[in-house]
Amino acid sequence: MHKQTVLTGITTTGTPHLGNYVGAIRPAIEASRDAHVNSYYFLADFHALIKCHDPAKVHQSALEVAATWLALGLDVEKSVFYRQSDIPEITELTWILTCVTAKGLMNRAHAYKAAVQLNEEEKSTDPDKGISMGLYSYPVLMAADILMFNANTVPVGRDQVQHLEMTRDIAQRFNHHFGEHFVLPEARVDESTAVLTGLDGRKMSKSYNNYIPLFVPEKNLRKLIMKIVTNSQAPEEPKATTNCALFDMYKAFATSEQVADMAAKFATGIGWGQVKQELFELVNGQLHDAREQYAELVKHPAHIESILRQGAVKAREYSVPFMHKIRRAVGIAPLGA
Repeated sequence: MHKQTVLTGITTTGTPHLGNYVGAIRPAIEASRDAHVNSYYFLADFHALIKCHDPAKVHQSALEVAATWLALGLDVEKSVFYRQSDIPEITELTWILTCVTAKGLMNRAHAYKAAVQLNEEEKSTDPDKGISMGLYSYPVLMAADILMFNANTVPVGRDQVQHLEMTRDIAQRFNHHFGEHFVLPEARVDESTAVLTGLDGRKMSKSYNNYIPLFVPEKNLRKLIMKIVTNSQAPEEPKATTNCALFDMYKAFATSEQVADMAAKFATGIGWGQVKQELFELVNGQLHDAREQYAELVKHPAHIESILRQGAVKAREYSVPFMHKIRRAVGIAPLGA
């Protein structure tokens, strides 16, 4: 049976939080155990530079993100775990793809259009004020990440589907000019994956500063869960489970039996304080061992570095010869060859 290649990138712009865990990390690690899949996981540190110009933060985030995946059980023997910047073929491919990418395609990118719209709303005389070429053309870098390893499937959130469509467009354009070299990747959007609400009722996000760090110490975890915004219903009042941040978070960590039991408590009446306490005990119980493993890993960055370098060696076993073919396809080759 031909193995499918699945690829996932993790941007190094901050500390992973509970939302990252249930929405991306946990399902990706579970998927990596599939014997019929070639799994590629990478730290997207070049992507991080688009939004973060704090070198210390980018560097620290790389350590924290890598340690998180390892602590949660990513099997680096069965998958390829690497740092984007350790694969020079990716940046080389980015330039080659840039040369076949239509500017009009980049003009339609959601992130670029949103930045332009914000400038227009603020009555700026320059619609491109503050927009870097990194922001403008990062869909090409994303395409290079995916096409370098000819990924068949890329798990993404719904907001990233457009970038997969752009990647397919770029790949088709290259294949049309230079021959069939790239697989056309498919986006995989898992609608069942939980999207957690943050402390303030909005989607949990670093941008809103409303998140709960994944491996925050136990006491701090409890304090943060107790801060989650609720309504003023009395403990004895029945409560709705729909559109309830606490119930949704509980459901993301609980078994079906535990969810049914909590739903029954909501129906008959339960105090928000008790819900938060039970949520804390559930989350803390599941993350306790991984938290200890994470704390140990971050003390040994050299060990993590060695794992990433080994992953880069495995990745380049594919990227180096593939890039050799791409170079020849576009006419860059030794003279007389």
